[in-house]
Amino acid sequence: MRFDGDKVDEIKIAYIGGGSRGWAWRLMSDLSLEQSLSGTVYLYDIDYEAAKTNETIGNNLKSQWFYTAVNNIESALKDANFVIISILPGTFNEMASDVHTPEKYGIYQSVGDTTGPGGLFRALRTIPIFVEFANKIKEYCPDAWVINYTNPMALCVRTLYNTFPKIKAFGCCHEVFSTQNLIVKAAKEIEDIECSREDIKTNVLGINHFTWIDKATYKDIDLIPIYEKFVDKYFDTGYEGEVSWQSSYTSSANKVKFDLFKKYRIIAAAGDRHLTEFVPQLGYLENPETVKKWKFHLTPVSWRIKNREELIKKSQKMAKGEENFKISPSGEEGVKQIKALVGLGDLITNVNLPNYGQIKGIEKNIVVETNAYFTKDRISPVISGELPDTVNILLAPHIINQKMIIEATIKKDKDLALHALLNDPMVRKLTYNDAKKLFDEMFENTKEYLKNW
Repeated sequence: MRFDGDKVDEIKIAYIGGGSRGWAWRLMSDLSLEQSLSGTVYLYDIDYEAAKTNETIGNNLKSQWFYTAVNNIESALKDANFVIISILPGTFNEMASDVHTPEKYGIYQSVGDTTGPGGLFRALRTIPIFVEFANKIKEYCPDAWVINYTNPMALCVRTLYNTFPKIKAFGCCHEVFSTQNLIVKAAKEIEDIECSREDIKTNVLGINHFTWIDKATYKDIDLIPIYEKFVDKYFDTGYEGEVSWQSSYTSSANKVKFDLFKKYRIIAAAGDRHLTEFVPQLGYLENPETVKKWKFHLTPVSWRIKNREELIKKSQKMAKGEENFKISPSGEEGVKQIKALVGLGDLITNVNLPNYGQIKGIEKNIVVETNAYFTKDRISPVISGELPDTVNILLAPHIINQKMIIEATIKKDKDLALHALLNDPMVRKLTYNDAKKLFDEMFENTKEYLKNW
């Protein structure tokens, strides 16, 4: 990197999963808008042609960044300053098994990538890949900052640290941002307070996709009582804002979030689709009809396949100049984090890191989601306090599984992986025999990635 006053040039970013048609495009847009940073993004992907297409799209922007696709990870990582990881572990065939095989046993998952049977098997495929990433980073760019967007987030980040303890890695998720925006809307509607997400301060604590906010303020105004009035107002109908929950598989009316606030008196800070999978005992996922009543969606893999096909066509059109790339802020904070880490201003935002003591009541090294302070070449977790016991009870099986799943994968221990499935709240309604049948069927469906177990 080269420092030039209030600019930093010649930054090298290695993008693992550089053929991405989502995260990569968001990064390109945000990098183009940030004039204080420039350099080269090396795009590595097992789908080299997808990375080449993104190379063309990125360079067509004629920004201060140059994009180059490489066909080996070593070239991307060598002497990189930053590493970004956003991959799909496996194919949509394995994902279809993750999400839909449990439905034969009455288990419905709205996402299936973090917890539940789907989260488990996605993790079994993903952890060995991240072991390899960590070892490559240790060899080729040990001082790089590593930003992970891949799910299951907590297990990916923990694997990086378990494999290379000195790694400088953290995980980013935008779920909390959406909840902060909801608090901002509550402030406007209930008290006519004009503010933005960046204007409010929230205390974030929990684990990824099962994150909570116990304090929220704007200047000297406590926003929790205002949020409570907002919940009371929209508890029965839900709150959709300008967009109907029915318009997209990833949308909801926040009814689950409101119900959790009523039950636990603390703001659940993730989307309804993710929250429900951690607490199946509360009845949000009983069946598709129940899901509709709570106004969120079971996201089918068939939709993801169709969406991918549309994005492939879109990428080809943009590469050929037949469709314009629309540069606009993505709402993500990866570029803001890079800017802070190279010394161009400080930042406080929520990230996923091992627990060094920032959350009381959760054991050390469990990957938790809290606020952290970003400054030049340093990230310091913000002490966030402790969740109520009533919420910690809900977290407990998922925290135990975070350890058990990694151990099972590293040891290739099929029996231990089965016990992790049995411990998951989604599976507890099954008999042991049915749970074992489900496990064996899902294992068979993803065996291509589970060799030598």
